[in-house]
Amino acid sequence: MPSKHKSSAAMITVDEAVGKVLAHDITEIRPGQFKGPAFKKGQIIRLEDVEHLKRLGKEHLYVLELADGEMHEDEAALRLAEALAGPGIHFDNRPAEGKIALLAAHQGLLKVNVDALVEFNLVPDVTCSSRHTNTVVEKGATVAATRAIPLIIESTHVERAAAVARGCGGVFSVLETARPDVGLVITGNEVYSGRIEDKFAPILKQKTAAFGCRLLEIRFVPDDRSRISEAVRGHLEAGAGLVVVAGGMSVDPDDVSRLGIADAGGGDLVYGTPVLPGAMFLCGRVGDVPILGVPACVLFYRATVLDLLLPRVLAGERITREELAAMSHGGLCLTCETCRYPVCPFGK
Repeated sequence: MPSKHKSSAAMITVDEAVGKVLAHDITEIRPGQFKGPAFKKGQIIRLEDVEHLKRLGKEHLYVLELADGEMHEDEAALRLAEALAGPGIHFDNRPAEGKIALLAAHQGLLKVNVDALVEFNLVPDVTCSSRHTNTVVEKGATVAATRAIPLIIESTHVERAAAVARGCGGVFSVLETARPDVGLVITGNEVYSGRIEDKFAPILKQKTAAFGCRLLEIRFVPDDRSRISEAVRGHLEAGAGLVVVAGGMSVDPDDVSRLGIADAGGGDLVYGTPVLPGAMFLCGRVGDVPILGVPACVLFYRATVLDLLLPRVLAGERITREELAAMSHGGLCLTCETCRYPVCPFGK
């Protein structure tokens, strides 16, 4: 049910109106230049506004008198934004008509506590909408916006919504992505022997470079688990902060990349995802260094499970089987004739 506000309107002089909430629009007409509202309903009158109002012929104004337990939309928006903003989020503390945009303080991975966001929006008279969680965002990008719906809102609603957001340390945060040196291992007898040209390296170099990562020496090896294991360990000894093994990820007898990764000390290995393209993707760690097993789908599709998981790995997340299972909802690429990723439903 809509809130029943106890606020009322009163007529006072312009000089008395400083700090009060304007109850009506005030139009300004400058012939040949401008016609429209110079002051809008709900605006809080400032000391510097008094002379402007008098130039418009205003000596008296109708203002809203807030009762105990009520809050102006701008004050409410500030309270809400302060509670919603977690690490890596900032905002302009000058609301516009009860609305504040939340911005990324730096480039990184947007994280949204979706359950808390839903609970927040169940509170009457407040609202907040956002971009999808796990979206890669640039510094200054708008990630969410919140507002008080009525001009005058009950303080209890604001405090209830703010408590939800504060309870999880802020609904929104932006994690900085690391820029590790990347060790790339490309497997396959046909590439190693020179029978065909490798296509993995240019693609993987481009995808990791987009996050500022430097590619170390590329190690080409045949479909031999001991050689794969040796190449992985070689990259780790060279200081790689991320190892990517490309090829040999299917179930053919010669596809032994998973075994080689395990032999190199791979732990917490999760193989297979409910994301298409990318069903035969592998992720895990060797010690503290993440390792990814990339199937051949990255050669044929512009967007795959790698594009969804690489930023999360670079943000320091450990990918579990449960998290992969959750990606099944939205994990189907439509393989459009013209790929528009990330402006599409894939991974959302």
